[in-house]
Amino acid sequence: MKKLINSPETVVTDALQGVAAAHPSLSVDVENKVITRAGGPRSGKVGLVSGGGSGHEPLHGGFVGYGMLDAACPGEVFTSPVPDQMLAATRAVNGGAGVLHIVKNYTGDVLNFQMAAEMAEDDGIEVAPVVINDDVAVQDSLYTAGRRGTGATVLVEKIAGALAEEGADLAAVAAVAREVNERSRSFGVALSSCVVPAAGKPTFELGEAEVELGIGIHGEPGRTRAALTSARELAAVALDAISADMPVGDDLLVMVNGMGGTPLIELYIMFNEVRKYLEARGTNVARNLVGNYITSLEMQGFSVTVCQLTDPLIRLWDAPVDTPALRWGR
Repeated sequence: MKKLINSPETVVTDALQGVAAAHPSLSVDVENKVITRAGGPRSGKVGLVSGGGSGHEPLHGGFVGYGMLDAACPGEVFTSPVPDQMLAATRAVNGGAGVLHIVKNYTGDVLNFQMAAEMAEDDGIEVAPVVINDDVAVQDSLYTAGRRGTGATVLVEKIAGALAEEGADLAAVAAVAREVNERSRSFGVALSSCVVPAAGKPTFELGEAEVELGIGIHGEPGRTRAALTSARELAAVALDAISADMPVGDDLLVMVNGMGGTPLIELYIMFNEVRKYLEARGTNVARNLVGNYITSLEMQGFSVTVCQLTDPLIRLWDAPVDTPALRWGR
């Protein structure tokens, strides 16, 4: 195992110290593993909290800032954060208008966020949870009851974050978060495994000419293994699966996301094939993201997320955002 670390035991805390040093716009509690915006909560604004296992950077800490999250709770690598972290984050961002919990659908995340919400409500903080379950690849998989939460998490954080920034109430912010989740679908493909530092070896083995179709962001198996083929054909596999679950049409937001080890040149190739597939079927790619937004350590591969847009969702997507990993309009 070759990794730029000091020890497997200190990966997350060492990284959090680096985040704190690199981004003065963030306040990083290294001991309790909570990242918030510097300056504390804004009175009357709904707070947005998300979190999950580390190893998916920039998710979630890279999306803390104006127009997105107010706080993120990083767990150990591929391990849910604990309820005390989530409670501390919820308290830290409470500006009196309630707090939205954005929860990827993994069993540990869901249970721990639920416990944190109950404790926060005992403190008099109103909490609304939204569970993200956009992955069409598999149902009731390892770690998950129901569908996994993947790329739509980024879209929900951005769009709900924009509405919260405008001063909308908790019910409205939660409603738009649920709407984005319902309008979004994702599918991932792996060309290689990743290596969890504590394990020191690949999570799974793939042959030189094999790919895993429908992979999860923790290395969970997908639908099937198949022979490595062209970018065009892999784009079609992903979009065929998405289209079979949710007919795509009109204006779409499309994210072609790298899993951590895929060169950007290849992601642009994939995006071009995704665009051609969709446009050939009469769909307009109105907005896009291409890059590493929700990764799986150094895994080679990609995921495609599509969201059916409306004019109000486009307006919120275009609204200013200023975070370490996503920034425009300010």
